[in-house]
Amino acid sequence: MTTSTQLATPSGLFFDDFQLGQILQHGVPRTITEADATLYTALTGSRFALHCASTVAQCAGFKHMPIDNLLLFHIAFGKTVNDISLNAVANLGYAEVSFKQAAFANDTISVSSEVIGLKENSNGKTGVVYVHSIATNQRQQVVLSFKRWVMVHKAAGSQPSNISHVPPLQKMVANDQQCIPEQLNLSQWQDTFSDNQMKASDFEVGDRIFHRDGITINDSDHSLATRLYQNNARVHFDQHLMDNSSHGKRLVYGGHIISLARALSYNGLGNGIWISAIHAGSHCNPSFAGDTIYSLSNIIGIEDVKDRDDIKQVTIQMFALKNNTPEHIEQLCSIENNRKRYHKDVVLDLTFTVLMKN
Repeated sequence: MTTSTQLATPSGLFFDDFQLGQILQHGVPRTITEADATLYTALTGSRFALHCASTVAQCAGFKHMPIDNLLLFHIAFGKTVNDISLNAVANLGYAEVSFKQAAFANDTISVSSEVIGLKENSNGKTGVVYVHSIATNQRQQVVLSFKRWVMVHKAAGSQPSNISHVPPLQKMVANDQQCIPEQLNLSQWQDTFSDNQMKASDFEVGDRIFHRDGITINDSDHSLATRLYQNNARVHFDQHLMDNSSHGKRLVYGGHIISLARALSYNGLGNGIWISAIHAGSHCNPSFAGDTIYSLSNIIGIEDVKDRDDIKQVTIQMFALKNNTPEHIEQLCSIENNRKRYHKDVVLDLTFTVLMKN
């Protein structure tokens, strides 16, 4: 009788396994379907009209209804997890997220990443990995480019490397570097498409909108959403693993919080139909099943678009809060020793630009 050999399965990369300049070609290309888009709507409640009705999309210049850019982002993000963040402690932030062109049902997305920064933490047990990821469609056209950084465990017993290379990151994606879909034309947009909400010309820099509604995160919803994106990070799925963590509970994928906050922001920003760039984003505190998420937006920029009178670029700083509302929080964020410190109930700080009906 022969003795079988116990074979090891892939365990993901630890901080020690990454090298500056390393190129990772992520596996499992994904064809996005209409069913994916429908399920995304069911899981987030998003009501932005461009992604809800083919007739609205055609009125806005598209032959077919485009995929919501956040769904595209989450699917591309999910491709990177197996290589970059399978051993993550936490996904920390985003920068220079640029949507290069529209994606549609039946497009196939492939993703690669370059390691652009590494910084070992002083505890000697973890480090921060910075990557630049690019998603392309089946025609090898870039549809999405983004940078993110994630805290990753070091391998057990690994020696200090003292590496500290933090890449320069743009604070903002310049307006002229943001892609405006060549098809997009809102000259025939009907006010009723978006519930007769305010247009770009109705806002001023400094305006603040509390979007009022809340969404309570169900265990089933955040689990299904994360599976939709094929994000296999164990902290989102393995309760047995998380029993021994400081939280004792599975973490909600931060991208799901982004989508919930964006969906909630429809109530007030329903004419901000197209995300053209995400400039910066931080997951400030963890979220768990049972938390109720609220959304608050500050208008921080309104810019004309060259040779266009139907749209403007509106830049928004959006906060997501858990189990609390703005009137009960004296200060969402403060600066201490040149670092942002967030109220314990602030779970997301995201700055992005939308194309909005003028």
